[in-house]
Amino acid sequence: MPIALTVNAKPYTLDLPGEMPLLWVLRDEIGLTGTKFGCGIAQCGACTIHLDGQPTRACITPLAEAAGKHVTTVEALHSIPQGAAIQAAWAAHDVPQCGYCQAGQMMTATHLLRETPHPNDADIDSAMAGNFCRCGTYPRIRAAIHDAAAGHHAAKGDAS
Repeated sequence: MPIALTVNAKPYTLDLPGEMPLLWVLRDEIGLTGTKFGCGIAQCGACTIHLDGQPTRACITPLAEAAGKHVTTVEALHSIPQGAAIQAAWAAHDVPQCGYCQAGQMMTATHLLRETPHPNDADIDSAMAGNFCRCGTYPRIRAAIHDAAAGHHAAKGDAS
């Protein structure tokens, strides 16, 4: 039975097994490869997307659970004001090293700012705790979130 959902504001009707992980639907069927496979057991955060606005691990979320819902991936993060601020702050702070975890990190940080517009360090640490970065860019992630929350997200090299 076809499953209808909306991904990045575009409607899709997919004739795929309902138990297929949403991650593979996004990457292999729709072609949105920004969401990454990390661990496959929802422990690392690399596959974090928003499902009806809530951070969700796409690697363990079956397609059937997304039926009738809105999925937002990193490819559309710029369309969310907090997401655009996070992306600009990420660039200004040179957050990524290898970059593999960054889509999930940014999706989680965007949700944090939507829920807590001016987070303190404890808020950030709590919200970001389930997203792992093997390169250890945590101090830059925290700084970027603080700057995005404060509106200090000028492009790299900008004197402001």
